[in-house]
Amino acid sequence: MSKIISAAEAAAFVKDGCTLTTTGFNGFGCPEDLIMALADQYDQTGHPRDVSLVKCTSQGDGKGRGVSHLAEKPGLIREIILSHMGYDPGLRKLVQEEKAACFMLPLGNLMQLFRAIAGGLPGAIATTGIGTFADPRNGGGKANDKARESGREVVSLVELGGRECLFYPSFPIDVCFIRATYGDEAGNLSIRNEAMNIEQFEVAAAVHNSGGVVIAQVDKIVKAGSIPAKEVLIHGFMVDYLVEGRPAYSCQSFETEEFRPEIAGLATVPARGFDPLPMGPRKICCRRAAMELKPGALINLGIGMPGGIGAVAEEEGLSDLFTLSLECGPLGGVPLGGIDFGATVNPEAMYRMADILQLYDGGALDLAVLGFAEVDRFGNVNAHSFNQRVVGAGGFIDITQNAAKLCFIGTFTAGKQDVGLKGEGLVIHTQGPQKKFLEAVESITFSGREALRKGQEVLYITERAVFRLEEEGLTLIEIAHGVDLQKDVLDQMAFHPVVPEYIRYMDPRLFREGPMGLTADQMEIIEPEYEFWRDLPSGSEDGEGRNT
Repeated sequence: MSKIISAAEAAAFVKDGCTLTTTGFNGFGCPEDLIMALADQYDQTGHPRDVSLVKCTSQGDGKGRGVSHLAEKPGLIREIILSHMGYDPGLRKLVQEEKAACFMLPLGNLMQLFRAIAGGLPGAIATTGIGTFADPRNGGGKANDKARESGREVVSLVELGGRECLFYPSFPIDVCFIRATYGDEAGNLSIRNEAMNIEQFEVAAAVHNSGGVVIAQVDKIVKAGSIPAKEVLIHGFMVDYLVEGRPAYSCQSFETEEFRPEIAGLATVPARGFDPLPMGPRKICCRRAAMELKPGALINLGIGMPGGIGAVAEEEGLSDLFTLSLECGPLGGVPLGGIDFGATVNPEAMYRMADILQLYDGGALDLAVLGFAEVDRFGNVNAHSFNQRVVGAGGFIDITQNAAKLCFIGTFTAGKQDVGLKGEGLVIHTQGPQKKFLEAVESITFSGREALRKGQEVLYITERAVFRLEEEGLTLIEIAHGVDLQKDVLDQMAFHPVVPEYIRYMDPRLFREGPMGLTADQMEIIEPEYEFWRDLPSGSEDGEGRNT
């Protein structure tokens, strides 16, 4: 019997109340033709309804492509289990309007759950996520009221070997839509032209061993046996049906229709280099974080502001010092941004996403640099939920909870601020309208308490001040020359950090035009000839000269 069917026939396998899994990472690997066929089926029949959608990360372009097609159909989706939906505006709207229950898991834990389902295990065990929003004591991953009112628990707290662990019970998955480059007539799949090896295998294994239906959208169906054995990621015994996607909905990335072999590991293009970052708060933050790089380090850079560290390293001639890794698998190379985040130009290796996340969970990362939206007095960071708008953590928790050293970087205040250079420091003309250093974060993506327990080194870097996580709380350790401690720092925080009597000035090279002059054997902070001293308010210091 032929495994080749149409997209419409594939959509008919998704029934009312079933559990559906789709694949993709931001703008890559999304089986959009299958998703659109399911949306069309709903338009024609009013079914399926009450579907549970399980997926790992964003699968869209931020404008409505990808899984957001399904979110436009009232009643189609009943609940969502995922780790991130930053580029899925339709799903975010469903969650915010309480039209679907939403449960959020750390990305690595969700990958382990797929493997547990495939292996016939009762569930997945993880320590990553303790102390964060994924912890049952902090909400158990319930992202909206509909989830909290549903009565469903996707995680529980257990103790194994004397350690607190999170347990995620297994459940059957009925149908999956996955994406590959080639599928032969026997159902063997190759991801040759894809930019990353994400969750395709784990999802197919979980669905097949659940007794479900595995459906693959491929760019091209080829003759049986024509895919080299080493290129077969998923054997045909696990694949029930193949759909050859229309070219318009089978692009390598939502960002561009042009195939790029250099991000698929199939070609190496000449290094274009980075244009130096313009001087400003972002460059100052990235420069200060770059001072924490060490030769031979394995690092992870988050999306957004941290991506500028690559440009700083290039400008300083240090780009060969470290190995960059991304949570979706690529190592080395030059990372892309925006919805193409996750791909790299000229990668040195391409791990499976489940494997690199397992390495992260085991502590393989020497340094991670990520952004932050909110920080509180205990060093907790919120990076996934702002003003009741849930985006998700993705791999953020796996990265931050287990790296040896962390740098959270961002501007000191949110919104439009006017900050200028002045000598070897800054002048603050206009403060941002929103505080980012709060008494308590809205939700905990990174737990300061867990970091202290594990002995992680944690810095919070802004353009005007640097803090370190210590037992006493968030501690101010550096301040930019020209910045008024009270007006520009303390008054812009909703809590009083620990303020030692003596505070170092931030390295003057951070504020200079042109390269800083960092070298592989001299990346430490240059100690200025003077230190910043302030008079503590009467009665505010403890016996060690700290602000209490």
